[in-house]
Amino acid sequence: MTNYDAILHIYQKLHISAFLKVLFLKFLIDNKTYIILTMIKFINLNKAVPYLILKEKYEEAIVAGQNNIEAISISSYSNKMNEVDSRYVNLKFISNDEFIFFSNYESPKAAAFNSHNQVAALIYWPSTNMQIRMKAKIKKTSDEFNQQYFFDRSEEKNALAISSNQSNEIVSYNQVKENYNKSLKNDDLKKCPEYWGGYSFTPYYFEFWEGHESRINKREVFQKIDGIWKQSILQP
Repeated sequence: MTNYDAILHIYQKLHISAFLKVLFLKFLIDNKTYIILTMIKFINLNKAVPYLILKEKYEEAIVAGQNNIEAISISSYSNKMNEVDSRYVNLKFISNDEFIFFSNYESPKAAAFNSHNQVAALIYWPSTNMQIRMKAKIKKTSDEFNQQYFFDRSEEKNALAISSNQSNEIVSYNQVKENYNKSLKNDDLKKCPEYWGGYSFTPYYFEFWEGHESRINKREVFQKIDGIWKQSILQP
């Protein structure tokens, strides 16, 4: 067993929060004490191979000090605009086989999801030169789930979710701040509005791309066909 394997074994056995596990790993590996904030919460992770690989790569990226580890690009197609668009969101949960993030339900991306529910998702962790590509169908999370998540969030974040008509034009940035401050003072900051909530997608396709300095990149694909994950290797 390598030093890394031994440390990872201890990490997996610790009955402490993910946040404290990160600090533990950083202390053991390079004796540094700065904080990495782990923002993706794994809940009853699916035991299928691609999910286990994803968790392994996630832990490697944490050890390597990856910043913004929760950033994920979501690409969608709008029937109305007849174009593809992409944006980064914060991946908050991986619950069993579902990837969950939150957004405004009246935004342009929401309109795109409503018109065409197939999306492509992309994670890139430069600290380990790892790219994870996914294809999936997307849907809204339940109102009950949204209400509970919103209730647990900070009031400052909720004030922005309530006050922002996401991606619509506004007179100035000062008006954004004014609307925010009004919401912070006057609104019920624990009640999730109907126009805000979660999106969930369950991938039917994974590609794990591992970069190599000589471009001999490893590309391992898992595609779900008739309920069974089929593994293959692609040429660089």
